[in-house]
Amino acid sequence: MERVVTPYNFSASARSCSLSPRRDLRMTARGIVGGWVLGAVGSMACLATIGSASAAKIEIGAGEQTVSLDVPLDIYTYRPADCVPSGFLIVFHGVDRNADTYRDDAKPLADKLCLIVAAPLFDKQRFPGWRYQHGGVVHRHALQNSANWTGNLVLQLASWLRQQESVPSMPYYLIGHSAGAQFLSRVAAYVPSDARRIVIANPSTHVLATLDDDPPYGFGGMPSAPEMLKRYLAAPVTIFLGQEDHGSKNLADDADAEEQGGTRFERGERAFHQAEDVARQHGWPFGWRLVEVPGVGHSARSMFASTMAVDALVGTKP
Repeated sequence: MERVVTPYNFSASARSCSLSPRRDLRMTARGIVGGWVLGAVGSMACLATIGSASAAKIEIGAGEQTVSLDVPLDIYTYRPADCVPSGFLIVFHGVDRNADTYRDDAKPLADKLCLIVAAPLFDKQRFPGWRYQHGGVVHRHALQNSANWTGNLVLQLASWLRQQESVPSMPYYLIGHSAGAQFLSRVAAYVPSDARRIVIANPSTHVLATLDDDPPYGFGGMPSAPEMLKRYLAAPVTIFLGQEDHGSKNLADDADAEEQGGTRFERGERAFHQAEDVARQHGWPFGWRLVEVPGVGHSARSMFASTMAVDALVGTKP
């Protein structure tokens, strides 16, 4: 397997498109998040126009390359043979930072749906828990500049993949398990995207549909919080749970996490039903789905290989 280093400088391209500039971290929360939300549509439109002279389609089979986005990321890829890809499946690894394994675990799902897999590696040195699992949204109880939130890299990676395939509107799906699912919960809550579906599988914690809890567990104290919450509930989120995920290994056990429930399964069901109730109470659109896998615990491989995984990604049943 050949390793490729792609000289794609997203930051330079982004500056030429006039994306939101980085700002002083001492800005007020209103300035930080309000500016991001107001500029999200324009930013995503700009991302779709960013190109690379060296763009090349993702190779058939397994591959690996380093892509320079806002920061360089190692990306593990897989392209099914003998079919025309219908989109991208961007896969987010767990606490072991084993993106290559997650790429491999997603192959059966990619083959069924003819999706190109991209599994970015978020190393622990540059992306400790607050930057990865919690999306870089809060550090030491302080709301961070939204331009530095880790979820922005998801938008950049999706744009890069589309450019490689020369299909600016190619759909993409996000799926993460465990720590990667915690990350995607923050992406879904705080970072507007045009992902076709965001599958959150067996995380330790969720962003709850509440204005009472502060980020990264809720929307309390965030500017335009009701609007952000409404958008979150309308997002195409699937809560994807193994019904036997009752173990405690690597289970977040801080006070905020334990308030969400005793197990990952319990926390996931609570997060979904709470969100459903809030959307109903306000008469807001609700785009979430709950998909459960009988007989499966805390295993990305088993979750992705299950017959329910296709339903979690592209199913339409509530």
